[in-house]
Amino acid sequence: MNDRIFDSPVYVKSGNSLIQEVACLEDALEFLYEWPKHKRGPGYDTALRACQRAFDSGYPLTAAQKAFSGFAKSARILEEVSAPPPWMTGTNSRGGGLTA
Repeated sequence: MNDRIFDSPVYVKSGNSLIQEVACLEDALEFLYEWPKHKRGPGYDTALRACQRAFDSGYPLTAAQKAFSGFAKSARILEEVSAPPPWMTGTNSRGGGLTA
C-alpha cells in the first residue's frame, strides 16, 4: 500500500479548466514541477519544499498536504469539492459504477 496517499484528495483547476484530483504526494510533486515558472512565488516554494521533504524523509505527509492546499488556495486554483465528481459515481445499481 502506498503510504504517501493524502488523507483526502486536493482538487485543483488545471490549465485547461478541468478539475484535477491530487490524491498523493507524487501527484502533488508532479503538479508543482509542471507549474509555470512565471507563476511561481513564495507559496509555491513552500509547497514544493514541504512535498520534497515528505518524499525524502520523515517529514509529515499532512504538513505537505496542507502546504500544497495553501499553495493552491493562494494561486486561486483550489476547488472545494463536497461530493465526489459525477464521473466517480454511477447510477447503475448493479455495481461497477458505469452504465452502458
